[in-house]
Amino acid sequence: MSLKPSVNKNDHAQGNLNSDLVIVEYGDYQCPYCGMAYPVLKALMKEFRGQVKFVFRNFPLSEMHQYAKAAAIAAEAADLQGKFWEMHDVIYENQRNLNELYLFELAEKIGLDISQFKDDIQKAELEEKVDSDFESGIMSGVNGTPSFFVNDKKFDGSAMELLQLIQENAVE
Repeated sequence: MSLKPSVNKNDHAQGNLNSDLVIVEYGDYQCPYCGMAYPVLKALMKEFRGQVKFVFRNFPLSEMHQYAKAAAIAAEAADLQGKFWEMHDVIYENQRNLNELYLFELAEKIGLDISQFKDDIQKAELEEKVDSDFESGIMSGVNGTPSFFVNDKKFDGSAMELLQLIQENAVE
C-alpha cells in the first residue's frame, strides 16, 4: 500500500524537512504499542535528525481508546500555539495518566496559554484535521497503530525494525 495523500504542508513534520528519507507514523496517543514505539522513534530522530523527515498523522482508535481523539485534538490545539511536538511528546511520556482533564495539566506544563487552549480545542477545524488524518490512514491501508510509511510505502514492521533498517542503510 502507498501513502494517500503524500506528505504535504498540512502535516506535522520534524527533523530535516528537505530529506529524501520520509517516515510517516499513523499513531494513537492512547495506544500502548505507540507508547512503546515512542522512545524508539525519539532515538531514531536523535541519531538521524539530519537525515530523516518524520511526520506524525493522527489515527485515534476511539472505540478502544476513549481519550485518543481528545489527545489528538489537544495536540492540534497546541500546534496553534506552535507547540505541536512538545504536546505530542508530553502526551506519550504521560500516556498512562491520560484523561481529558489531564490534557489541561499537560498544556500548562508545556507553557501553553490555557484560555486560548480551552477555546482552540472547541474548534471544529481541529476535529476535521484529526478526521482527515484518520481518513487518509484508511485510504492508505492503515488498520492498526502504529503504522509506518517510508517514502510513501507501507512498512510492515515495528519501530525497532524501522530503526534497524535505517541504521543498516545509513550513509556513514
